[in-house]
Amino acid sequence: MTEKEQEPAIRHFRTLFISDVHLGSKAAKTDYLLDFLRVTDAETIILVGDIVDGWRLKRSWYWPQSCNDVVQKLLRKARKGSRVIYIPGNHDEFMRDFPGVHFGGIEVAQRHMHDGADGLKYLVLHGDEFDVVVRNARLLAYLGDWAYDMAIAINIGLSAVRRRLGLPYWSFSAWAKLQVKHAVNFIGEFQKVVAEEARRENADGVICGHIHHAVIEDIGGIRYINTGDWVESCTAIAEHHDGTMELITWRQLSGALVVKEDASEVEMMMIQALSQQAA
Repeated sequence: MTEKEQEPAIRHFRTLFISDVHLGSKAAKTDYLLDFLRVTDAETIILVGDIVDGWRLKRSWYWPQSCNDVVQKLLRKARKGSRVIYIPGNHDEFMRDFPGVHFGGIEVAQRHMHDGADGLKYLVLHGDEFDVVVRNARLLAYLGDWAYDMAIAINIGLSAVRRRLGLPYWSFSAWAKLQVKHAVNFIGEFQKVVAEEARRENADGVICGHIHHAVIEDIGGIRYINTGDWVESCTAIAEHHDGTMELITWRQLSGALVVKEDASEVEMMMIQALSQQAA
């Protein structure tokens, strides 16, 4: 048996929090997420919104087999005993019409109060309701979404060039996004408002997604946790059985998988990016 064929060790957690997968977007790292789900397991899996990208699917249908594979993997985990909770976001807001409904063992909820193993209570929500642009200027939100697509396409090309030159990975899209959002102080204000919502709900912390900025930090006595995304950073939040919260990435676990990205895969990604620009 070769190194790549060896079964990787499974990491078991009490709870996994995953958001912003954007299935239906060509930028979604579905293969990475599948690898992540293969080497992790949890008693409860909470999907914190934007799992399916309905906005992009409305513009241009894109649903490769890898998207089906992610859905099937989550359904399989539900069948095997994991509790799976789906909290819709703005990109999959169509799911908000089904609160309390179960789909193949996956339950839909508008928000969720999570009881940590250490006794702390966490308000879990996507967070788009606290984004002024999404709530009050849908056209601007769509334009920003299109601009983000362009940044992702540029990022794919730059990553390929940097890899060939032997330079470390650097995300242009993440850099560009942070430059703009720091300029308007968006991330900081978003975090403060979401933390305040947790305080109003008498929670000790809040777990959200939406802004694709993974972090665990204290904000005014409220523990603010953002799950990140599966477009750039490929991150999730894991709760250990003692209640400890850990920010984990696919890159942390990929060493056990021995996944190698060859030139043909990079070329395919660039082709997909170009076709996305033309769509």
